[in-house]
Amino acid sequence: MSSVNIRRAVENIKFGINIYTPLVELVVNAIQAIEQNDNADGKVEILIKRAQQQGLGFDTLPDVIGFTVKDNGVGFNDKNRTSFDTLYSEHKIDIGGKGFGRFTCLKYFEDLVISSNYIDGDTKLNRSFKMGKKNDIIENEQITPTDFDHTGTTAELKSIKKTKFVEKGHKTIARTLFEKLLPYFCTEGYTCPTVVLKDEYNGATITLNDYLKKEGKDSIIELTSYNQEFILGENNGNNQAFDVRVFKFYSPKQQKSQVNLVAHKRTVTSTPIQTYIPEFEEEFSETNDAGKTRNFILKVYVFSCFLDDNVSLERGNFDFSKESDLQYGISQVQIEEQAVKTAHEVVCEEVDKRTSKKQRLVVDYINEEAPWHTQMLDTVDISNLPMNPSEEQIELTFQKAKFNVEGELKKDVKAILASEDTESLHDKAADILGRISDSNKNDLAHYVALRCSVIDIFKKSLESGDDGKFSSEGVVHDIIFPRKGDSLKTPFQEHNLWLIDERLNFTEYLSSDLPLEGSHSDRPDLLAYDKRVVFRGENEASNPVMVFEFKKPKRNDFANPSSKDDPVKQVIRYVRKIRNGDFETPEGREINIEDNTPFYGYVVCDFDKKVRTWLEEEHDFTPMPDRKGYFRWHANLNLYIEVLSWDKLLKDAGMRNKVFFHKLGIN
Repeated sequence: MSSVNIRRAVENIKFGINIYTPLVELVVNAIQAIEQNDNADGKVEILIKRAQQQGLGFDTLPDVIGFTVKDNGVGFNDKNRTSFDTLYSEHKIDIGGKGFGRFTCLKYFEDLVISSNYIDGDTKLNRSFKMGKKNDIIENEQITPTDFDHTGTTAELKSIKKTKFVEKGHKTIARTLFEKLLPYFCTEGYTCPTVVLKDEYNGATITLNDYLKKEGKDSIIELTSYNQEFILGENNGNNQAFDVRVFKFYSPKQQKSQVNLVAHKRTVTSTPIQTYIPEFEEEFSETNDAGKTRNFILKVYVFSCFLDDNVSLERGNFDFSKESDLQYGISQVQIEEQAVKTAHEVVCEEVDKRTSKKQRLVVDYINEEAPWHTQMLDTVDISNLPMNPSEEQIELTFQKAKFNVEGELKKDVKAILASEDTESLHDKAADILGRISDSNKNDLAHYVALRCSVIDIFKKSLESGDDGKFSSEGVVHDIIFPRKGDSLKTPFQEHNLWLIDERLNFTEYLSSDLPLEGSHSDRPDLLAYDKRVVFRGENEASNPVMVFEFKKPKRNDFANPSSKDDPVKQVIRYVRKIRNGDFETPEGREINIEDNTPFYGYVVCDFDKKVRTWLEEEHDFTPMPDRKGYFRWHANLNLYIEVLSWDKLLKDAGMRNKVFFHKLGIN
């Protein structure tokens, strides 16, 4: 008597099966029982069992609640009974039996009930039992003498668990069953017993053996001219032959074109062909002589003794690896890659059109949104991109390619430096330097394109909103330089001081919206963006110090006689404190200042009549030729001050970069 934790065995079945699996299992067992009986008139009858009450709709069929599979095979003799009662039985191992498939019945159905007529010697017997759910595989077994015309078994799948059988119509169920059993009906040199599907509700019957000639003749067609054979494993001395059969499926509904690996006449794995050729993502279409257009997909079936020998226990996978396999030398991916080439041949013209469309999408994205990738257009492999890639997917593909190129460059540079082959050093170095140059072009183009975006954002921030108000005081400041930053938080590549002056790109940052009154001083909260920003190069007396003051667009109250926010006076006062040694570097070191240390002050604000009068009469500034800026020299402080309008800042930044934008075709 068996003792198996059946519940755990069923719960552990998690992959490679669906609600059709137990039905297919019973049908295959019935076919095998007929083969054991060597019955030339072998027949398998599948009866669709339905609920007693019809569905809510007038034309709705009653729900499918189970199936009965009946055959005229050898029956459950003692040998077959013992095999059923043995976990991992080896009884059918030579024809692919794993001794486990019956457990899938209890995965989706409440009960599996068996009644079988068989002959023991000269005695005709009937054996009936129910598959157990606890520890005994066989329960309620009864053996009684009986009289019958032929042996055979009736297996009942009762009460679907937790779900409904989605496909109700007998024609739809027949098509699905045929697809899953297709290798039985199409294997060369094999004649399958008659398999009939019957609906108990309306008595309709379909013979699956004739499906391609009758009910399915307009829905499934074998493309015999594309069938072929290929060999794998030649490199490791493990030559294995694989046969490919190609079928066209019309009106596929939700199905995708797929490649199916078959073992012992049963489909084991089904992989979408789009995994290998993204252009298979959508259905194909064709127009017949009558002008009717129909959609279709392709299904490729692969047969091989290698697949027969290495199918997994649950028949849902194979023992060899999916990606690469050191033990067997042949992987699932290798088999599928070779097989899908056949599918590509069938629809190569349409695939080429889809590929061209994808290439246009990529080129358009690069030209319009990412010109910095132009140098890589001819080198990046886009074959794995989806058929209709998003901008994000295109960008990620090019970024990954750039990363890989840079990784190879670094590896090659290390190899050259470690090599003692001085004779070829020049040629290798020249090649690598050329590749580095291409990579740098990509980075430069990217940087220039980002500048264009920054200018667009900066321009937008200077415009008034729908309410007539201008951006808050922090917005413009943060675009130029983040508030409350320091030299550790904001390296040169993360600020946009180039909007004011290109020379500010590589200056050493001292302070932005932070006091410079010693390294241990408190940091006050930011009240507005008209705090000082100070930059300089290396902390040497000869290097200039730059001081900035920003005023909110359209603000002019700082020009009032009583204002304490006079930006010119603030710059002068700040320079005096620096010259007097009142401040330290962020590291707490003294700022090196001499009498000849140059100072530059920048004030950025909007000009109106009041501000112009204030600059010219109160501070004696000289207007620039475009009158969008003013300048003044303070000889006693060695200080040169420019007061610039926001418009001038924006215009000059655009003009300085215009030629680069033009070269990239982005402005």
